[in-house]
Amino acid sequence: MPATERDAFLEAMLPGQIRAEVAIHNGDVTPRLSTWSQRDPVTVFGAGATYRSGWREVRAVFGWVAASFASCDDYDFELLAADARGDLAYTVGIERYRATTATGATVHNTLRVTHVYRREAEGWKIVHRHGDHMPADAARSHGRA
Repeated sequence: MPATERDAFLEAMLPGQIRAEVAIHNGDVTPRLSTWSQRDPVTVFGAGATYRSGWREVRAVFGWVAASFASCDDYDFELLAADARGDLAYTVGIERYRATTATGATVHNTLRVTHVYRREAEGWKIVHRHGDHMPADAARSHGRA
């Protein structure tokens, strides 16, 4: 049994979110869609896409990301910080993955990511993602490049 509101949030949300990230890097957008709120406001910012706001724009970014990948060869999420209070929560972490693109290229990425979540009738849903590429020197000093 979770000891805190934070623990309960992480237990409810994080495993499915990680599965969704692996799936999108396998070219399957559906699991990611299930982790996100489809009620505005929702926003996404960073890594491979510029700022997008509103479910229609955010959904389009996710379709583009899924279409860009063919297979996920390795994925890891390192949780650095998280909290949940009432109907809002956040996570901060580092995503590391190795994947094959739809064109056959292999990519290795290390991203700093922040997610904001809102509790809805169906449970916790992501309402914002900010991701950016970690500078190579920071990635090396934080575990692996």
